Amino acid sequence: MRSGSIATCAALAAALMAAWPHLSSAQPADEFPFELEMTLEAPAKPGSKRIPSIEIGEKGEARLELWCKSGAGQFSVAGNTVVFVPGALEDRGCPPDRAQADDALVAALTAATGWTRQGDYVTFSGGETLRFRLNTN
Repeated sequence: MRSGSIATCAALAAALMAAWPHLSSAQPADEFPFELEMTLEAPAKPGSKRIPSIEIGEKGEARLELWCKSGAGQFSVAGNTVVFVPGALEDRGCPPDRAQADDALVAALTAATGWTRQGDYVTFSGGETLRFRLNTN
C-alpha cells in the first residue's frame, strides 16, 4: 500500500512539474499589459452604463471601446515611456457630450508620455493622468 502512495505522489509531482511553465506564464505586475484588457477608473455617464475600455494585443495594437465611439490605435513602449497613436474612431451617432468625452480621452492617451503599473492598475501620465483597472476575471 505504501508503494502505491509513493507512486501517486510521484505522478502528482510529475504532473505539477509539467504544468509549471504554464502556471508561471502570468505577466509580472510591473510589465506593460500586452494581451490584456483594462477599464478606465471613471463613473458611467448619465443615461449610460458604458465605461471606456482598451484591449491591448501582443504587439501593442489597441482596440478602444469608449463612452460611445470605438476605434483602434497602437501603443509603443520602451521602459516607462509610452507613445499612443490613435487610429480612426467610429462615430455611432453619439450625443455631443459623450462624443466630446471620447475625443478628450483619446487626446489624453495621445498626450501620455509615461506609464506605471501597480498590481491590477495601470496609470498613464504626462498629460491628464488616466488610471485603468485590468480586467482580471
